[in-house]
Amino acid sequence: MTNSEVSERELPLPDALRPWVARIADLRVNRLPMEPFTHLPDTATKLVVRVEGNGRPGVLVVGPRVRATYHAAKHLVSCTELRLTPGTARPLLGVPAVELVGRALPLDELPGPVARQLAVELRGLAPEAAVARLAEVVPARLTAVADGARTELVRAGVDAMSLRTGHLPGPVPAVARELAVSERQLRKLFAEGVGLSPKHYARINRVRAVVAHATELSWAELAAVTGYYDQSHMTSDFRALMGVPPRSYFTGRLPEALPCRAAVRRG
Repeated sequence: MTNSEVSERELPLPDALRPWVARIADLRVNRLPMEPFTHLPDTATKLVVRVEGNGRPGVLVVGPRVRATYHAAKHLVSCTELRLTPGTARPLLGVPAVELVGRALPLDELPGPVARQLAVELRGLAPEAAVARLAEVVPARLTAVADGARTELVRAGVDAMSLRTGHLPGPVPAVARELAVSERQLRKLFAEGVGLSPKHYARINRVRAVVAHATELSWAELAAVTGYYDQSHMTSDFRALMGVPPRSYFTGRLPEALPCRAAVRRG
């Protein structure tokens, strides 16, 4: 998918939402692409406010995605995507993140009064108005129900298992010791707050880094800076999560695309 086919614009994040939302982006598909849309594996749970085919706004909840998927788009779509911070799913949506893995469903189809109330708050609102409404209602509501200490533990664990400049994810036992919790407790924290195991979170983080920096380094260099033992281990992990090895992916030899009702971006 080329830049002429899809545009992405990061939107200002209201200060009131910063503890709960990591990023807001406006996504627009300008024309249907010739190649399949690719959904990369993703660790985040998202609220997506989009304009439906009838012109009416709707709100989707999109859970973490453990493997890449490829879709043939049939319709144009525009949407605003809010990436929730780790630990936000349960207090905001009423369900742990693990129950949302691999799912994309209307907000009002989630069980329980928490999601239903939020769906009522956002019903019929265009993306900009929906973000403004969230900034009004979320801070007081989540401050009252969120377990601050537990959320801080989740986010510390996520930080320790994340790949960034000068930092490679630590072994799970070492991270658990650093946080003064058992490995079992760490896995439970990740399941509830992120939806994934610590190990799978780190794998997705690495593969996304490979995709982001593949044009900048050789395969061997890329394997080293992303923390793989060697290039063959990187290739194996990439194939497991992306469905094809790196060379095939970057030369456009992708798995067969599935039908898709709405166009989405690569990423």
